[in-house]
Amino acid sequence: MKHRCSTSLLLALTLPAAPLLGAAARPLALHPDNPHYFLFRGRPTVLVTSAEHYGAVLNRDFDYVKYLDALAKDDLNLTRTFVGSYVEPSGAFNISRNTLAPAPGRFICPWARSDTPGYANGGNKFDLTKWDDAYFQRLADFVKQAGKRGVVVEVNLFCPFYEETQWKLSPQNAVNNVNGIGTVARTNVYTLDRHGGLLAVHDALTRKVVAELNAFDNVYYEICNEPYFGGVTLEWQHRIAEVIAATESSLPNRHLISRNVANGSAKIDPPHPVISIFNFHYAYPPDAVAMNYGLNKVIGDNETGFRGTNDLPYRAEAWHFMLAGGGLYNNLDYSFTVGHEDGTFVYPATQPGGGNPAFRRQIGALKRFIEDFDFLRMKLLPNAATSAAGFSTRVLVEPGRACAVYVSRSLDDKKGGGAVADQTVVVALDLPAGAYQLEWLNPVTGLSVKPPKVKHVGGILRLDSPPFRDDVALKVVRTGK
Repeated sequence: MKHRCSTSLLLALTLPAAPLLGAAARPLALHPDNPHYFLFRGRPTVLVTSAEHYGAVLNRDFDYVKYLDALAKDDLNLTRTFVGSYVEPSGAFNISRNTLAPAPGRFICPWARSDTPGYANGGNKFDLTKWDDAYFQRLADFVKQAGKRGVVVEVNLFCPFYEETQWKLSPQNAVNNVNGIGTVARTNVYTLDRHGGLLAVHDALTRKVVAELNAFDNVYYEICNEPYFGGVTLEWQHRIAEVIAATESSLPNRHLISRNVANGSAKIDPPHPVISIFNFHYAYPPDAVAMNYGLNKVIGDNETGFRGTNDLPYRAEAWHFMLAGGGLYNNLDYSFTVGHEDGTFVYPATQPGGGNPAFRRQIGALKRFIEDFDFLRMKLLPNAATSAAGFSTRVLVEPGRACAVYVSRSLDDKKGGGAVADQTVVVALDLPAGAYQLEWLNPVTGLSVKPPKVKHVGGILRLDSPPFRDDVALKVVRTGK
């Protein structure tokens, strides 16, 4: 077979590790045998999804049951929701039909409405000393419905106010509540010393949400979305993490806590001991995983976008991140809107991200690809792969047993919009002697081909890929001597 380019991957495979330990069912946890991944309902788990823009609960018009059915249909198992301490105006960030921007009068949040008119987006102002029972019923039912479908809910407690337009809509702003609390700049809200009385509100909200959801096994808590904007301090984040942990100390269940660290990548030093998940946004290339792998915690990529509306950049981001050893991936999917909760909204080309039914099937194929491996035993060999010009390669190996390979064309334009001709690669693996089953996967269609088993004498094994347009994946499993 003729090849336009080639990739050489050299892997040193040794004897397999000890058998896995049994695990009892409990709320989502780090897996005790490999804490880079999860244990959920007694099974090793990766969380992979393409999910809506965080307004499923706070937007009264959003049919979350229909939405969760759409996730389950494509075998996706994660969603991210904001609790309502933050809400967006229509048109924010150039998002069309934004679920995080409810229509006037359709916003619901943890705090009850007062008898005083004047909330900026319709209805009465809020009373920060009283809870809205209807909200917590909706939140609990959302989590319950997600759990029935095997979907984990990332409950995001807080978010900075990027611009005055968001701060003007927040119940925490003094103009929107009857308590005289929140007469501060939007950049001082999430601090320990300049909050204008809001710190007690934050503590109370955290305790209330955590107590209401304690019985559910399909929840973890993220302290704050993108705290590296808007004046959010690390000390405040650690306080909220401690409030979560302290609240659950007297409750039956303990849930994982997540910190959103950075856009792209950053070294986490030092980590707070109660935090178990470290999430990044726009994490391509996936340097954040290798930089923080030694923490023995889950490293996640829980928001994507701003690289056009084509599928390839986000599909490649997902594959590269998960095959770098990541344990969680959430594509921000703008095809979920009010009236299109099945994810069929056709957004304009100006949308700041992607997502669509075909893309969700692609991401489901990635999840199943990983689940076909004994991924708890797998590890990244960061110096084992070299790519020919124009290609990026990622490899995970189970020593002595299996390897997972992903090759994509490099996304120099960052949007992946240009069409290219079919191409092939040569994958060269340094394998011990034995019989091997190969399987090439098309990440776009989810279809695979299995060549005849290969009897290998040991050393370098060169494998010809089938023709592909943008990317290809390979599963290699040793089946005998």
